Amino acid sequence: MNLRVNFIVRSKKVVVRQTKVTMAVHSKQILLMLLLVVLYTKVATQPMSLPNCPEMCGSVTIPFPFGFTEGCFLDSTFLINCNKTSNSKKLVPFLPNTNQTVLNITLNGELHVAWPVAKDCYSKNSIRTEQTIQFINMTHFHLSPTRNKLVAVGCDTSGILGVIDSEGNNYTSGCLAWCNRHADLVANESCSGPGCCQISVPQGRVLTEVFYFPLSSSSHSAVYDFNPCGYVFIVENGDYIFATTDLPKLKKKNFPVLLDWAVGNQTCQQAQKDLSSKYACKADRSICYDAETIKSGYLCKCFDGYRGNPYLIHGCEDINECTESNDCVQEATCDNLPGSYHCLCPKGHEGDGKMNGTKCNPKSRKDIIYIIALSVCVGLVALLVGSNYAYLALKQRKLDKLKEQFFQQNGGLLLQQKIGRHERSTETPRVFTIEELNEATNNFDEGKILGKGSQGTVYKGVLQDKSIVAIKKSKINDQNQIEPFINEVVVLSQINHRNVVRILGCCLETEVPLLVYEFIPNGTVYDHLHDQNQSIKLTWKTRLRIAKETAGVLAYLHSAASTPIIHRDIKSTNILLDVNLIAKVSDFGASKIVPLDHSLITTLVQGTLGYLDPEYLQTSVLTEKSDVYSFGVVLAELLTGKKALCYSRPVVERSLAMYFVSSMKEDRLVHILDSNIDAGNVEHLKEVALIAERCLRVNSEERPSMKEVAMELEGILVIEE
Repeated sequence: MNLRVNFIVRSKKVVVRQTKVTMAVHSKQILLMLLLVVLYTKVATQPMSLPNCPEMCGSVTIPFPFGFTEGCFLDSTFLINCNKTSNSKKLVPFLPNTNQTVLNITLNGELHVAWPVAKDCYSKNSIRTEQTIQFINMTHFHLSPTRNKLVAVGCDTSGILGVIDSEGNNYTSGCLAWCNRHADLVANESCSGPGCCQISVPQGRVLTEVFYFPLSSSSHSAVYDFNPCGYVFIVENGDYIFATTDLPKLKKKNFPVLLDWAVGNQTCQQAQKDLSSKYACKADRSICYDAETIKSGYLCKCFDGYRGNPYLIHGCEDINECTESNDCVQEATCDNLPGSYHCLCPKGHEGDGKMNGTKCNPKSRKDIIYIIALSVCVGLVALLVGSNYAYLALKQRKLDKLKEQFFQQNGGLLLQQKIGRHERSTETPRVFTIEELNEATNNFDEGKILGKGSQGTVYKGVLQDKSIVAIKKSKINDQNQIEPFINEVVVLSQINHRNVVRILGCCLETEVPLLVYEFIPNGTVYDHLHDQNQSIKLTWKTRLRIAKETAGVLAYLHSAASTPIIHRDIKSTNILLDVNLIAKVSDFGASKIVPLDHSLITTLVQGTLGYLDPEYLQTSVLTEKSDVYSFGVVLAELLTGKKALCYSRPVVERSLAMYFVSSMKEDRLVHILDSNIDAGNVEHLKEVALIAERCLRVNSEERPSMKEVAMELEGILVIEE
């Protein structure tokens, strides 16, 4: 008796083939069979969901990132409802807030759902007995335009398809299914007009709503005997074949439809660079690829030779091709490799050992000599290449190690901790590479310098997308500047205000940490007030508006931000002006985020002489009123056109704050006003001066809040305009 049994694992079936072998290997093949069953069971039970999360709803597998219990899905986009239907005791998955039953979910971006049939039926007397119009609201997933068709079935039926896209545009199309009084001429499996017609789904649009229904031109009066109803439905390509038996009655009530899904609205490159991104490709041996749909987003997949769920940590496992299907010839030995396999010919044979390759052929003596010589040559080449590769790898390793050292030295870990602690940021800063910023600034050419400050130098840069940015280069080898630098990144990421300079990102992989933010082209308020070469002179209304906008920012920081923020360095050089002379507050390196249960903070004194709160200077106790004092100096600066501190002036006039307050007490405001002010209403000037005088009071308790200041300036500006 000669028997041989080979087992091949395909999908969820074990296929048994019978061929000739000897009884001597029969016992070994039984052991091989048991081994294959064990391996197949492992594959079949490979987890598709997060630990302790159910992965089956009824008979449908719900793989992560989808889920139907709390904490088991990536975000609300991927929530599936798992409920019992009214006519069944079995659990059935649904898309939330819709009647779309989920039939199948694949990890390559396909979501199969069931959509109902729309019908239009008539009695023998041509009276309509039933009519349904199906409306489908699209939520997070997009109807595949290439994998679905609208089908109309009937002999007196027009199939109507209407869609509404994401921009609110309407689009309607349809097809005509017609046949004469005799159904015999209608052909099975043909959907080209007689009895059945079909059209494609509109392409190039993100659809938000789809509706479809049938219409009849003569109430099915001529075809009632064999076709009393017209039917319209959307179906995935290949899942419906027309049959004449569908004309009397279409038995199916719904059909499978294919929706596309993807993660988020970023490309792979954006998702991987985003500092706080919930990057979804968790498996070690997985890669990201951009979804090929109209909607943006990305998908994950396991490396070739691996399978599983790439959205789970350790979700991609190696496929052992040697225990499954492979193309090794009978005499070759299969050697499984990570992600691949190798067919080894026996000793004395050559070839790749594969069915469709060179197989395994005996070697000749000349071949053996040639192989030895070739092996020596290959060995020498491999030694040279290996040495060069080792040198390059060592060089790259040193470079990577240096970048990692700079990342930690420049506060990378501190930045991650602080951003993680403030998850409510409106826009997470991007992490730039040093190569991008070198290209943007022509290797930080001195001709690109916009200005220098206490915390670093600011360069003008042009990114690859042609957008203009400002790049702050922190001071070299000054570890005391790391905390302010990281602080500025964190604070700015918490702020969403039109009068605050918007942060774009940072770079920490260089010796000098870099900060990238939007470019403000018109210089600073200081430049316009004190630079004699400045061609644009600020009018009174412009100065008043700048004061109102700056006060609005500080009021927002103190009382409207999710966590109160004290700027701690308000001055005219930190107020930038855009092309329309709109104020943009900048330089948050010294700012402090105030815990909700604290109204004051004891800290090292930091700020700029001339603007520094004298009470804070003496007590080291920082409060919101410290910003109020600094703003009072700026307000006095806007009124007088004088610098906050100037040693070339007489002793009594060196400090603008003290000189301004004493002048107000002596009723000498008119004598110290800037000659460039063109105000027509002196009373408004006096009101603003009184606000400045209140802000500059030595006792912080007597100063107004920034919210009060902003409201008063707003009122004056409204009357002025």
